[in-house]
Amino acid sequence: MRKQLLAAGLSLAIGMGYSLGAFAQAKPETLVKQRQSAMTLMGKYFFSLGPMAQGKAPYDAAIFARNAGYLEVLSKMPWDGFTPATAEIKSAALPEVYKDAAKFKAAADAAEISIGKFVAATKSGNEASVKTAFGDTLKTCIACHDGFRAKQ
Repeated sequence: MRKQLLAAGLSLAIGMGYSLGAFAQAKPETLVKQRQSAMTLMGKYFFSLGPMAQGKAPYDAAIFARNAGYLEVLSKMPWDGFTPATAEIKSAALPEVYKDAAKFKAAADAAEISIGKFVAATKSGNEASVKTAFGDTLKTCIACHDGFRAKQ
C-alpha cells in the first residue's frame, strides 16, 4: 500500500513539474491572446455599466457589484502577458509598453488600484460613490490606453 501511495505521489510530482515547465514556456503568441482575452472581458464587464453610470438605464447595485468583482479578478490577469518576447507580435500594444516598462507597470498598478476603489464603492451601497468611482476608473483606463495602446 505504501509503495503504491509513494508511486502515485511521485508520478503526480513529476507530472506537475512538467506542467509548470510548459506554463513557464508559453509561446509569445499565446501570451498575447491571453492578455487580449482578459482585456476583452474587462471591457465587456466595465462598459456594460456605462448606461447605468450615465443615468441612461436604471441603476442596479447588484449588477455593479457583480461586474466590479469580475473586474477585480480580471484586472490582475493581462499584465504577465506583456513580456519582451511579445514585443514583435502584432497587437495594439505600442512600443512604449516595452521601452518604458516602469511607466507601463505604474499604469497597470494604477488600473488595479482604481478598480479596487470601484469595488469598494459598490460595497458601500452609495449610488453617487459608485458612479464617481466608475468615472475615475474610466479615466485611469483611458490614460493607460492613450499612452500604451494604438488607436483603433
